[in-house]
Amino acid sequence: MTPGAWKPSIILPMSLQLDREQQYRRMRETASDLFQQALRESSIEKAFAKKIDCDRGVLRVCDDLYDLHSYTRVFVVSIGKAGQTMVRALESKIGSNMEGIVVCPEQFQPQVHGFRYFLGGHPTPNHESIRAAESILKSLAAQNASSLIVYLLSGGGSSMVEKPVDDEISLDDIVQTYRTLVHSSAPIADINAIRKHLSAVKGGRMAQAAYPARQVSILVSDVPDNTPDALASGPTMPDSTTVEDCQRIAAEHSLLETLPKSVSDLFERHALEETPKSDDPAFVYSRWWPVLSNRVAVEEAGVAATSHGFAVEVNNSCDDWDYGRAADYLLDRLRELRKSVSKVCLISGGEVTVHVENGGTGGRNQQFALACAPKIKGEDITVLSAGTDGIDGNSPAAGAIVDGSTIARAEARGLDANAAARMFNAYPLFHELGDAVITGPTGNNLRDLRILLAY
Repeated sequence: MTPGAWKPSIILPMSLQLDREQQYRRMRETASDLFQQALRESSIEKAFAKKIDCDRGVLRVCDDLYDLHSYTRVFVVSIGKAGQTMVRALESKIGSNMEGIVVCPEQFQPQVHGFRYFLGGHPTPNHESIRAAESILKSLAAQNASSLIVYLLSGGGSSMVEKPVDDEISLDDIVQTYRTLVHSSAPIADINAIRKHLSAVKGGRMAQAAYPARQVSILVSDVPDNTPDALASGPTMPDSTTVEDCQRIAAEHSLLETLPKSVSDLFERHALEETPKSDDPAFVYSRWWPVLSNRVAVEEAGVAATSHGFAVEVNNSCDDWDYGRAADYLLDRLRELRKSVSKVCLISGGEVTVHVENGGTGGRNQQFALACAPKIKGEDITVLSAGTDGIDGNSPAAGAIVDGSTIARAEARGLDANAAARMFNAYPLFHELGDAVITGPTGNNLRDLRILLAY
């Protein structure tokens, strides 16, 4: 035999292989525990307990006080993925002496007495979205200066409550518009600018409809902290974008060629109407209070990781980055941190982007996790990525967990991780491996959490 023609394989003793498998399993369980603890501690119930109370008929919302006895009517509008959870939390504070409208994507039981319920569409509007918007606008128009309107706003409300600003725009047209905008190269801020100007409820128009009532908005935010008017497309807040912005965005991204004719005509005729700005009378007696955001979920994940003995760093730099670029960046940072500490946890909040038109079953969190899997093969690294709303894309999972053993375990089951990533079909693979993060809809929505562990 020629020297060097054969080299023995390095085979770990069975006991060491089992120890390694057990260690991987323990770290997957730890990552899941950190995520679950973050969800529990950043709940709407806990946030309301800290920021909202009612004593002898005086409602406190953060630093504001409202004597409920001084109003002839208290009307509540609760919209978004946390619509039911938020109205339940408010009911626990002020009792059942309130009425209003709840718009959410799920049928929750029991319903709150005195409220009308609508099942709004997400991620695109449906007929209930239109009916909800019309009902809300009608109810707000019936209020007067002695009314108090309490808005409970959460993520997803943008599509769940919708009414085109022009009657010529059908539901099918607005759905096509949503899809065209999402599949364009326009950033989310530009997409929201156009959606606001095409809507009778977005960009402050809901608040305008309620004038001259006193109004307060309680926000559970799934948008960056510095852009609160992006939450549910800002129905109760002044709009910082303009008609001129919309015309520029449409031109830059060649949108008029793909938008429905009823919508493109508004642009071509320069017939878009301006949204209300900060000097509009509707906002003189309006207040807005964020009570919960992604920052709280990130902080609670950090507290949980510290209690497990990890050195913790928070890095939100990759918010709104492409998922592949974000995976490379966060793993490089984790390995750098690992050089100086034995157990490290890197936490990243916000969302990554995945551009896909025809994929399988999955979502951005599972796609991010799957992108990490081959990059950490054989390493003592665990990565969890999941949505705090419990929903990732079109799958039943909130996200997924990968580690140094994921690729080997997939191959052992005859699963092709590369094909799953290429076809944007991550969920079947993670379901087969038992590594999908399943919570069900949480009734909350604070964007995503990425938890990376090295040990």
